[in-house]
This record gives sequence, C-alpha cells and structure tokens, in this order.
Amino acid sequence: MTLTALLAPPLPWLFAMAAGGGGEEVRMASGGAPAQAGDETVPTAWRGTEAGAGGRPSPVAPDGPGPPPRRAGGDSVPTVGRAWPVGVRPQVLRGWEPPATVYGAGHRGVDLAAAPGTPVRAVADGRVSFAGRVAGKGVVSVELAGTGEPPLRTTYEPVRASVTEGTEVAAGEVIGTVEATGSHCTAPCAHWGLLRGDTYLDPLSLLPPWLLDRGPSRLLPVLGVPLPD
Repeated sequence: MTLTALLAPPLPWLFAMAAGGGGEEVRMASGGAPAQAGDETVPTAWRGTEAGAGGRPSPVAPDGPGPPPRRAGGDSVPTVGRAWPVGVRPQVLRGWEPPATVYGAGHRGVDLAAAPGTPVRAVADGRVSFAGRVAGKGVVSVELAGTGEPPLRTTYEPVRASVTEGTEVAAGEVIGTVEATGSHCTAPCAHWGLLRGDTYLDPLSLLPPWLLDRGPSRLLPVLGVPLPD
C-alpha cells in the first residue's frame, strides 16, 4: 500500500457506518441536492451518503439522531363530517383512548348512546367498503371520499346494514340500524371507529366545531311581530 493511499480521506460510507441508523431515510438527488421525501423537502443537514446494504441510502446525522419517521397518511384528519352517526348530538359513553402500542389496551373508537333500532347514518360522503358480519355482529365500513391515500375509513357496529358493498352514500344517509346484541357497552350503544390504513384515529376529529358543539334545536318565542290577520 502506498503512502498516498494511507493518507487518503475516509470514504463517505465510513461516515455513514459511524453515524449508525436512526431517523428517517433520506434520498439524494443528483448533484447532492436534497430530494423530496413525501411532500416535504429534506433539510440539507440530513443529506445521505453512499447507498448502504441493498442499495438503500444511509442517513448521516452529524448533530444527533434524525427527525422521527412520518407515519403513513399523516396524523391530520380533515373535518369532512356533516352528520353524527346516530341522533343529533348523542351522548358519548366512552371516548377514544389510543393504545400505547399496536396491540396494547385502549379504546379504538367512541361509543355513542343509541337504542336498538336507531338509524345509523354515514358521517360523510363515501363508498361502502364492507357490509356484513364479523364475529357474529353486524359491521358497516365506509371509505370517505377525498381524504387522501389510503382513504379514511369509518366503521359502525353493531349495525344491521341496509346498504351493500360498493354503494355510494352521502353524508347523513341511513346505512343501517343499531342491533340489539353485539355491543361491548354496558348500555345500548353504537361503536364508531376511524382508520387510515391500519392506523386508528379519533372519529370525533371528523366533525367540525359547529357540529360537535351543537345541542338539540329549541323553539324560541318571536316577539314584536304582528300576528297575521
């Protein structure tokens, strides 16, 4: 080995190995400019180096670990809801309790007070992706229109479906009725869930503030208006 070889600067992949893993994967465009990761530009400080094992680039993090990986579909939920699944402003018997892990304890949806036979409505425009029975109870799932890829999906149970798979539904349209059996609630209820892919989200986040806060309609007296003859 020559003296020149010994004094040559370390190869870029040695820096990548020293930096180790962690952080999100970064793609590099030609010329070393930051490439696009999803819909965000990767900061220059997180530029990758040579391709690692399997031809995939390794991140270089000179100032510490990289930013946390972005979850598929993001965490934001568009407020496309235009109706409650049951009633006008039903009582929430149990709210959404996200589990700490994929298989951890929690409550993956909300329970809404609803007597058996109560009409169940689609909260937003979409397409019925499932209508049938799962573990003995009726379930209806609706993919919501215009909510990205993969689309948001609402689930309702226990519900006796009045729609079939593939049916296009509008917000507020009846998709079934609450069944008398199959609920996990101590009182009659309908369970309402929301997912993007396999990730559970809070279904109440679909509803705009005016719908969340609106109480039942009340008739008020009209004063100062003459009665018709």
